[in-house]
Amino acid sequence: QVQLVESGGGLVQAGGSLRLSCVASGRTFSNYAMGWFRQAPGKERDFVAAITGSGSNTYYTDSVKGRFTISRDNAKNAVYLQMNSLKPEDTAIYYCARSRMPYYYSGPADFASWGQGTQVTVSS
Repeated sequence: QVQLVESGGGLVQAGGSLRLSCVASGRTFSNYAMGWFRQAPGKERDFVAAITGSGSNTYYTDSVKGRFTISRDNAKNAVYLQMNSLKPEDTAIYYCARSRMPYYYSGPADFASWGQGTQVTVSS
């Protein structure tokens, strides 16, 4: 079973930036799509961004397009989320996720393995 460990969260003022990292266990990291989700207090967990195994395709929810960038380094088993121009509404616990199946990604419902999350708080 894959283990996903997130880091990089913290407290930042509106307009600031943070870079989240997620490191995965195992030897087949590059075979799987990876994603980031977030859960604000009292709300459901929502999709933020995803990247295919090769890194050739990326996907974003509308509210973060142009501000967030997902990337990966398959040599390090790592996926990143660069967050710029942060807003108070970006405050949430951010979770790293891995797709259920290798070599296949069709959308946010494909993710099945989750990290424990890292808190991001944006003050106004």
